[in-house]
Amino acid sequence: MSGIIVVGVDGSPTARKAAEAARDLAAALDATLHVVSAFDPDRSEVFGSGSNKWIVSDADKAEHVARSVADTLGGDINITYSAVSGRPADALIREANLKEARIIVVGNRRMQGIGRVLGSVANSVAHNASCDVYIANTYDAN
Repeated sequence: MSGIIVVGVDGSPTARKAAEAARDLAAALDATLHVVSAFDPDRSEVFGSGSNKWIVSDADKAEHVARSVADTLGGDINITYSAVSGRPADALIREANLKEARIIVVGNRRMQGIGRVLGSVANSVAHNASCDVYIANTYDAN
């Protein structure tokens, strides 16, 4: 099959389990795995004064999360990563479209009980993605 599989991570155990399922799927399909972590572009802080200023944003943290997960997945597949601005579902869909991904992998967190009423990333991705969506069972990840 080849192509690209996109998976979203946020540092949680459930996202880690979804990433492992995505890795296994990528290996079985001889595909590249692209690990994505979303961040809020409006959340940044400026430190310092005068001409000595540093800007710390959620983008740095998101990139660290994506890189850390990508680095620890191992295996014999090509793994890339990125931090993408926006709400998680929107960021995953946008990145999958940009990469022309064949599959988006998400965990099933918040797909039961009140989370189902309030909405979940998996639900939003499943209803709005232009590619296939694989929803990994991550209930026993905690």
